[in-house]
Order: sequence, then structure tokens, then C-alpha cells
Amino acid sequence: MNKVYIYILVMAVVTYLIRSMPLTLIRKEIKSPYIRSFLYYVPYATLSAMTVPAIFMATKNIWSATGGFVIALILAYMRKSLLTVAAGACAAVFLIELFVV
Repeated sequence: MNKVYIYILVMAVVTYLIRSMPLTLIRKEIKSPYIRSFLYYVPYATLSAMTVPAIFMATKNIWSATGGFVIALILAYMRKSLLTVAAGACAAVFLIELFVV
């Protein structure tokens, strides 16, 4: 058997075990407010950790990426829709790259 298939099989087993362990080990409701709070914010922290570096590497210039990021933060803080935030950030990046860079 080719080594690549062995590597893929091991990777699949490890991934499955990591995802199934919490379901099999934790059967009771989690009552600790600290752990519940931690688990509540994990998806947001993970998404931020993956998204923010990608924002700053997406354009040719760091200044246009920063401008788009700031506009997106402002629009999100003003509770605008996701489409408005994305369109505003894209427009900001476009205008900064068009006129400044």
C-alpha cells in the first residue's frame, strides 16, 4: 500500500478521534460558569484568529487593508448589515488603492 494512503488514513483517524472525544467523555451538563463562558467565546476567537491575518494579507498594500478593516469595524459597530459592511470595506480598499497607492 502506498505511504500516502497510510498518511491519509492516520490523519482521518486522528481527526475523527479529536472530534468525537468531547461527545464521548463529557456526558453531563457543564455547570461551571467559567468553562461555559470560555466555550461560548471559542468560535468567535477562532474565527477572528483566522480572519484578521487574512485581511491584512489580501491586498498589495498594508494601508489599503488597514483602511478597509477600519471602515468594516466602524460599519459593524454601527450595526449595519453584513452586506453593507463587506461592500463598504471593499469600496474603501478600492478607493485607497486607486488614489493613494
